[in-house]
Amino acid sequence: MLNASERRTLSETIKEVESKTDAEVVTVLAREADNYLYISTLWAAFLALLLAPLFQFLPWWLEYQQAFTLQWLLFIALAVIFRWRPLTMRLVPKRIKFWRASNLARRQFLQQELHHTKDRLGLLIFVSVAEHYVEILADRGLAEQITNESWQEIVEHFILEVKKGKTNEAFVHCVEKCGELLEEAAPATVAKNELSNHLVVL
Repeated sequence: MLNASERRTLSETIKEVESKTDAEVVTVLAREADNYLYISTLWAAFLALLLAPLFQFLPWWLEYQQAFTLQWLLFIALAVIFRWRPLTMRLVPKRIKFWRASNLARRQFLQQELHHTKDRLGLLIFVSVAEHYVEILADRGLAEQITNESWQEIVEHFILEVKKGKTNEAFVHCVEKCGELLEEAAPATVAKNELSNHLVVL
């Protein structure tokens, strides 16, 4: 996550980019798209249930009720262990992580009112650190002029930098590269600033 100085640098970069285009750029940085506690709980329950077939191999003096209690204790222990964030993220399938992050990106696009900008020139740069997920969402006015492939090239570079822990540098580079595309697709005609330039942190 970015410190105060890095956020100011990013805000200044956005301000400079927007001075050359009619588009509005909003950046959102999320620590994670979901806590995924339901996933870790499901894994704990699944592994605890695997004990059931082993009951026939337990010592004869261990009563069924005691075995059942052991199974519950294992479930509780695993549920607690699996809530350690690095382990939790490894248990969550990549498809689910990206699905949750993508949903959050679209909610933020609406929440930040990017769909209400003049001439539909809103652009969202969304990053979710835990999922190593980056997405650029462009409103209709930009999507008609800039291809998805152009955005994807920027996204792929961003993801590589985020994985290296260079979130700040990646953000600045991303805004600058997006600015080049925006200046060509929607060059500045009037001085305006419809939306805030500061980084939205979730």
